[in-house]
Amino acid sequence: MDSEITQAIQRELTCTVCFNYLLDPVTIGCGHTFCRSCLCLSWEAAQGPAHCPVCRQPSQQKHVKTDIRVKKMSSLARKISLWQFLRSEEQICETHKQTKKMFCDVDKSLLCLLCSKSQEHRGHRHCPIEVSVEDQREKLVMRMKFIWNKIQENKRNLNEESTIINHWMDYVSLLTNITKTEYRKLHPVLYKEEEQHLEKLREEGQNILQQLKRSKAKMHQKSKHLRKMYNELIETCHKPDQELLQDLGDLLMRSGSVQLCMPQLVHPELSARPITGLMYRHRRFGVEISFNTAVTNHNMFDDVRNFRFRSDNQDASLNSGRSIYFAKWGAQAFTSGKHYWELDVNDSWDWAVGVCKDSWVSSLDTVLESEGVFLLLCVKEDNRCTLFTTSPMFPHYVEKPLGRVGVFLDLESGSVSFLNVAKSSLIWKYPAGSFSVPVRPFFLTGHR
Repeated sequence: MDSEITQAIQRELTCTVCFNYLLDPVTIGCGHTFCRSCLCLSWEAAQGPAHCPVCRQPSQQKHVKTDIRVKKMSSLARKISLWQFLRSEEQICETHKQTKKMFCDVDKSLLCLLCSKSQEHRGHRHCPIEVSVEDQREKLVMRMKFIWNKIQENKRNLNEESTIINHWMDYVSLLTNITKTEYRKLHPVLYKEEEQHLEKLREEGQNILQQLKRSKAKMHQKSKHLRKMYNELIETCHKPDQELLQDLGDLLMRSGSVQLCMPQLVHPELSARPITGLMYRHRRFGVEISFNTAVTNHNMFDDVRNFRFRSDNQDASLNSGRSIYFAKWGAQAFTSGKHYWELDVNDSWDWAVGVCKDSWVSSLDTVLESEGVFLLLCVKEDNRCTLFTTSPMFPHYVEKPLGRVGVFLDLESGSVSFLNVAKSSLIWKYPAGSFSVPVRPFFLTGHR
């Protein structure tokens, strides 16, 4: 009867995915419990909403915590199996007739207490096997958690790198065509200077593309190494206690080294390339803008950070709450003509410049899907900044302007352009017919 009860308890502490004793067990909302690694791999393989591998009920818990009580019970179940193993005849020392329950770290063998104190083993490190194996298994579990996080980090970087590669040459081509058009407006006869400028732009785009591809290849290779190590750790953790200790070898050292030299995401950035006469042409339409100002807790930049830097990143909005935002909109709406103004963004934490409709100003709604808002945004995350334009939300891979940003509003064509004043270069130009009148200048800054 005792044996049947013990077996029943042990069955309840067995993972229904891998059919081993629960390892670092986690319990999800439906009440079922699994090894953390089994659940993570199951959810990843599904590539959809998280659900229970047994009852298929949707799970709202993506970040699960270790079930401490079940973990202790699983550890006890493994100890019971170990005690049963140690009571077998094979584990009785033939010389001293005692149970071999001391593990020799040098010979990787089981010894009885007297043998461990013999002349042959006196200088070796010994530990009761049930203590040693739990300590080593816990180290492996912690290493597994860390490597899984590295796998997910590398996966996110790989997806982002792939997205950038897919759009990179299209972006360079668009920017080249826009620059070419603007250059010919200014200098219709300086074809040699124009071609040199555009050739350098294309060459820089190709060089960065090769960097992106090399980075992606390294990430693919690192993914293979990390997953191979993760699977090896899982396999080792589920081995019988004596085998685990015998086969541990340099596994901890290798699992530590595989985490080193993680490929870093390449953040491509084209250099700002001056266009002769660009500032002169636009400043002819210079106007003075008077702004209405309000302090706001607008979440525009948090929206963009979550869009750009992934909401599943726990550090995604570290800058949130550290800035005071000042929203400014033109006191006068423009309905015709051409207008140019400059705004100083050098001291801003986050900033947005451009034009918008009255309907958007009154609500200051999100910029991700809004119509009627045409802005250049600079969003700071950690120690780097990324530029975006809205309608639709679109990342730009060009040097961040320092000092003043120029805004050129051409209501004859329904277009707005953004200029890097210090470099006399074009950042971006919306195509003709992008919007209708009236529109107001808009400026939003965040200060620490």
